[in-house]
Amino acid sequence: MITLRQLEFALAVAKYKHFKRAAEECNISQSALSLGIAELEKQLDTQIFERNNKQVLITPIGEEILERATRIFAEVNDLVTRAQTHQTPLAYPMTIGIIPTIAPFLLPKVLPLLRQQFPQFQLNVVEEQTERLLEKVRYGAIDTAIIALPYNTDGLLSFEFWSETFLAVFAKDSKHANLPSINADELANSNLMLLGEGHCLTDHALSVCHLDKSRVKHAFSEASLHTLIQMAISGMGTTLVPQMASQQVRQQTANVSLVPLNEAGPHRRLAFVTRLNYARVDDVNLLGRLFAQGLHDSELASAPATPSTIDTKSMTSANPATEA
Repeated sequence: MITLRQLEFALAVAKYKHFKRAAEECNISQSALSLGIAELEKQLDTQIFERNNKQVLITPIGEEILERATRIFAEVNDLVTRAQTHQTPLAYPMTIGIIPTIAPFLLPKVLPLLRQQFPQFQLNVVEEQTERLLEKVRYGAIDTAIIALPYNTDGLLSFEFWSETFLAVFAKDSKHANLPSINADELANSNLMLLGEGHCLTDHALSVCHLDKSRVKHAFSEASLHTLIQMAISGMGTTLVPQMASQQVRQQTANVSLVPLNEAGPHRRLAFVTRLNYARVDDVNLLGRLFAQGLHDSELASAPATPSTIDTKSMTSANPATEA
């Protein structure tokens, strides 16, 4: 059986046209190198080198063999390099699916940290509803997805990295704007507008508030969450947004009031999901930790400078990414 070591000996001899220098290059004795070359030629039943006391010549068939050996050795080196690179965190591009009620609020908070720590990482984003994303994950169309739990993720790995509550959006002049919190009946009676079928934010909101779909206005079921926010700010009713959206909503206009629900939280949990046999599961877990840190840092940056927010102990309490 031909070995890579024998090919290495032959390539070294071809490089130097000298057995002693080739042996030094391969860090072995000259006799061991000569024995390896002889064994290679025996296995191939072909003479690669002509040698005498003065010079080393390569035979015509030897030129062809060494050309192929060069390609083989290059492929093996590339294989090793790729394997080593694969062990380097986030060394290869990843395609991540994110649901629409998370992507626009999450990415601005986490991408700066990701770019700072892994500037070479290539991130591709697919934005779809949860069921479609899970199907893409299962069939290998994307590497992983970020979804909101609770949701059925049977047959997949789930890594939770964050949890949050919901806030009701009102115009500043609304009668509900100054409430310390709002209950389900008050929500239902304030023209509650939620996303249409297939959006898990709607299902989670109805579940948290113990509301029936018949009590929610669906005239705008095809609208985006951004559109519903603008309609609420304009005084046309209210909608619910995740806590991570609060900073961006307030930055859009001063004419907004965000009122917490009086239902105990957290109201939804965020998680990465991927296939059971996905080879880069460590990268997914790492992304979970990075995203949790980015969200935590964003919360600290937007919070008032009180002793509790500048306490070093509280700064290290970011939600870790754990397997569900």
